[in-house]
Amino acid sequence: MLPESGSVLGVDVGWSLKQRSSAVCRLDWDGESVQWTIRRFTGQTELREAAMAEVIGSHPLLAAALDGPLRGDLAVVDRYRGCEKALSVKPIAGRISQPGSSRSPVGRLLNHHTNEFARLVIDSGRLRAASHAHAIHPLALAEAFPTSFLGLLHPDPEKGLRVRRSDRYYEAAVADGVLDRLLGHHLPGRKLEQSFETVTNHDDSAALVCAITALGVARNDYTTVGDDDGWIILPPADFIADWARPLVADWN
Repeated sequence: MLPESGSVLGVDVGWSLKQRSSAVCRLDWDGESVQWTIRRFTGQTELREAAMAEVIGSHPLLAAALDGPLRGDLAVVDRYRGCEKALSVKPIAGRISQPGSSRSPVGRLLNHHTNEFARLVIDSGRLRAASHAHAIHPLALAEAFPTSFLGLLHPDPEKGLRVRRSDRYYEAAVADGVLDRLLGHHLPGRKLEQSFETVTNHDDSAALVCAITALGVARNDYTTVGDDDGWIILPPADFIADWARPLVADWN
């Protein structure tokens, strides 16, 4: 059970020094309502640090989920991990795509910057101790992957072109109402102060999905796959689409 009020954090990891391709989302709730705060920024160190500090503020965080390869010791991964392999099997990857390998050049960059964001969250002193079953760190730090998270919610995903794939899944989840239902599952009886439809930027929506991922971690209610090299946190079992349920049945 979640406390009557609280906060979680989601981070969409980017590193462009020119484009605002990183985003952070703090999702807050009390006994009556749920709301979020999102900030987007470039990879410049001072802007990254300022945005993270602003959004975290003085809020105690029950969990934080980051969109990138993450080990609990913040070590360099540099290998094709078990969680990446599991999400790359044809029945899943053929429907919703797959994460890239942490051993690829982009994967190494993503791992490096994920670790940098993780350090900022840890050093803030606001992240609470982990209590979920697949904790990778003494604090409630977790790995998200919005494309697979959203794809596994989708009743009939079409992989299509890579361009805007996760955006299409997000738009479908908003139109279907499954994100509203998922938020209501985790935080019942509360009014959502904002609308998912208003979050239209790719990085903003990814950070929001990461925050919802963190909500599942805080509630210890999620599907996951992985090993000592990292666990990717996915939707609760009751929200996995029918086509995918047999494929993830032996996970966790």
